[in-house]
Parts: sequence; structure tokens; C-alpha cells
Amino acid sequence: MARIILHKELFDYDTELRREFPIICGVDEAGRGPLAGDVYAAAVVLDDETLIDYLNDSKKISETRREKLYDEVIARAKAYCVATATVEEIDRLNILNATMLAMKRAVSGLGINPDLALVDGNRLPELECQARCVIKGDATSASIAAASVLAKVSRDRYMREIAAKYPEYRFEQHKGYGTALHCEMLKKYGPSEVHRRTFLKKILGDGND
Repeated sequence: MARIILHKELFDYDTELRREFPIICGVDEAGRGPLAGDVYAAAVVLDDETLIDYLNDSKKISETRREKLYDEVIARAKAYCVATATVEEIDRLNILNATMLAMKRAVSGLGINPDLALVDGNRLPELECQARCVIKGDATSASIAAASVLAKVSRDRYMREIAAKYPEYRFEQHKGYGTALHCEMLKKYGPSEVHRRTFLKKILGDGND
């Protein structure tokens, strides 16, 4: 028999909250730290009948497993939405505010009104529903874990698309994070249109325009 791995405690957490808040959405982001690319956020609504094997914090799951879970979450979620804030918005608003904006867009795009939004981390976006921060939420709530998978996979796919357009930066390898390779390519080629200029001062100095 195939081994089934169900992190049931994540689903139990949401089930307990649904006694008071029948419709819960989990919210998470991907891509706050990189030097390039949009920041992504996802919102997901599951129900008590939905149990998904292997669902967990997306950082604890292999890329192959995340891709499979992405399809399963989309197929089985009651509602979901993936949204972004652009590089231009990140540079104009700062990364925290841009992330909050992406989260707000994700919740607004669900098509249903949640009774409660569970947001990974310690900051809340401005939402039209009740919301609650959950520290390490992607390892606590199934709904947040599902959102973390959608956000992470969506952004990784986006970075692979960017890599095809800007092959010299090797985005497919580092996904825009400030690795030694990425910094080396930045110093060699300078910033591209998809780089966050406000993130590059320590690497390229103030005159990186």
C-alpha cells in the first residue's frame, strides 16, 4: 500500500475555527525577499470535507510535490485566487505595503466573502472581513498551507518565464533571490526591468538607475 502522509493537525485547526467562522480563507505570500520580480499572494477557501495528503508549509515540500499539490488545491478548493503586486509597486510602496496589497487583491478576488481570513505572519492587510494573524501559519492551518503552495508555485513559474526573457541573470536557478550567482550577474550586466531598484543599493550602490 502507498504511504499516506496527512498533516491532520492543520485541518483540525481550521475545523475548530469553522464552528464560529463557517467560511475561512487562508492567505500567504511568496517572494518578499528576492531582488527581482513581482511579489505573489494567494487566498484559499477549503471546507471540512477537504483533506489533502502531504499539504504542509510549502518550504517543507519538494518542488515536484508542490507542483502536484498546486493542481490538487485548485481542483478541490471551494474558492481560490492568486494575485500580485508589481516590481513598480514594490519600489513605490515598499515591499511590506506591496505585499499587503497583493494579499488584499487575493482575498478580494475569491468571489465569496470569507467570515475570517487567516493571514500568515504578524501583519494584516486591510480587508473587508475579519482577519487574524497566524505566526508560522503555513505550518498551523491547512488553508494557509494551501495558499502558500499556490503562491510559491505561481511565483516560481513566473520566474522561469522571466528567465527565458532575461537568460543572462539565470533566474531559473535562484528565483530572484540575492545569491552569489545573482549578485555576480547583476554586477556584470546591471539591473533589468524586472529588478527591484530599491533592493539593489547595497549591491550596486545608490547610482543603480
